[in-house]
Amino acid sequence: MNGVAIHHPVMRIAVVEALHIQAAGKTDGIYLDATFGRGGHSAAILSQLGPGGRLLVMDRDPEAIAAARAMAAHEPRLGVIDRRFGELGEELESRGLTGVVDGMVFDLGLSSPQLEDESRGFGFRGEGPLDMRMDPRAGVSAADWINKATERELADAMFHYGEERHSRRIAARIVRERAAAPIRTTARLAEIIARALPGRERRKHPATRAFQGIRIRINEELDELRRGLAGALAGLRAGGRLAVISFHSLEDRIVKRFMAGSGDDLPRGLPVRESEMQSGKPRAELRPLGKPRRASAAEVARNPRARSAVLRVAEKL
Repeated sequence: MNGVAIHHPVMRIAVVEALHIQAAGKTDGIYLDATFGRGGHSAAILSQLGPGGRLLVMDRDPEAIAAARAMAAHEPRLGVIDRRFGELGEELESRGLTGVVDGMVFDLGLSSPQLEDESRGFGFRGEGPLDMRMDPRAGVSAADWINKATERELADAMFHYGEERHSRRIAARIVRERAAAPIRTTARLAEIIARALPGRERRKHPATRAFQGIRIRINEELDELRRGLAGALAGLRAGGRLAVISFHSLEDRIVKRFMAGSGDDLPRGLPVRESEMQSGKPRAELRPLGKPRRASAAEVARNPRARSAVLRVAEKL
């Protein structure tokens, strides 16, 4: 791993403890990091593995994949998969790894490098192209969707996925503004949202919830999570562990109910087969381990993004 800058992710130590690698004597096991990002969790997992251990990493962000391949050039135990984690089940099946993985980790939402790079269009404090795609090589950008979506579609995305209670006011304002000129930058969208709101919350940018809702809609993040969890369940061996870090209530509710064996009632952006969701009926294949964990005060002081992180862990029966 020489020459590769390692990003320190949220709750790195807690994730390694949750996977129980050395304590369970599984240092030569097979593990998977479904959200490589910049390799912080992966580096921590590799530090626990023996020479016979194996770590597969996934990401759909081309910059993350480039970082993963740079790490793999110096690490023979590491395998890189350029694919969205919603396709995890199919990927493991194609590799003959269904039911044999010892542990998996999902670190949901945006990575710090994605948020800080204005050219990616996730942030609202600077000026950048309105993109928001986790994988800029595929799908529709936020700009294209915002300038074509109906007022109802805009409002629904911000309300259901961003929990923005003023979504209708914002959607109406977006439709009026785009009629004058297409909305192409993050700064312009953030300004439109701020002007549509009747007031401001303390210590929260007025565009926070609306941007979240649009981003989740663009990347199909909740449906992606459902598919990824189903694939993880199929891939784990008996006694294998699943560790998931979520950053907002919509993700956490899906994870909590999945681990408990029940479905969720959150809106779906795409049709998903029942077999893919593995929800809607009782299931006794996972056992939640302990209470959800949160970042320590010291970690939050170092990294404010950790404030909203929730780690849930379950074991396959």
